Amino acid sequence: MAAEYARRGNEVIITGRSAERAEAEAARFAAETGGRVSGLGLDLSQPHSVADALGKVERVDRLAVAGMIRDSNTVASFAVQAAVTLATTKIVGYAAVVAALHDRLASDAAVLLFGGMAKDRPYPGSTVLSTVNAGMVGLVRTLSVELAPVRVNSVHPGAVVDTPAWVDKRALLEPLRKISLTGELPTMRQIVEGCLFLLENPAANGVNLTLDAGRA
Repeated sequence: MAAEYARRGNEVIITGRSAERAEAEAARFAAETGGRVSGLGLDLSQPHSVADALGKVERVDRLAVAGMIRDSNTVASFAVQAAVTLATTKIVGYAAVVAALHDRLASDAAVLLFGGMAKDRPYPGSTVLSTVNAGMVGLVRTLSVELAPVRVNSVHPGAVVDTPAWVDKRALLEPLRKISLTGELPTMRQIVEGCLFLLENPAANGVNLTLDAGRA
């Protein structure tokens, strides 16, 4: 998505927990697209540091907030600190980013929050992940009211076949493919196109979009 916006001539800022990695990825995107891309260090699990990290950002037209911690945490063996870190990252951290930037959002800006399908399809170990992904629905609703006329939406991808996370786990995708109504699973390009719809279509507001090709 960052590369797509850079190709369109927009100035793009990407963030990561490691400033060095964010800057390196930004340089790669800039070289690949010929666009203006820069990187910043930002750790959503440390929400008190978010405002300072974003202090140099000026006007914001499109904001996408995506934080991922791969968590396996069952009630039977509940890891409290891991739960606190995940909940802080994907609820408080998300809100902290929007709060830090709210006075720099253009009047026609759009905000996109990334959730995931664990909100509807929990599995053993997804106790906290399912909860915080479901929390995106409430966060979208309240932010769309508080920030109006700024639009706020969320996207909830299913398993995406060509992401690095699945490169060595392709066999695990086959059961999911079999219960997909289309017989296929989404690609990164299809997820990006869905994100662009939510960010660019003026009628899309308060939407929690599932992108998983449908399930039986």
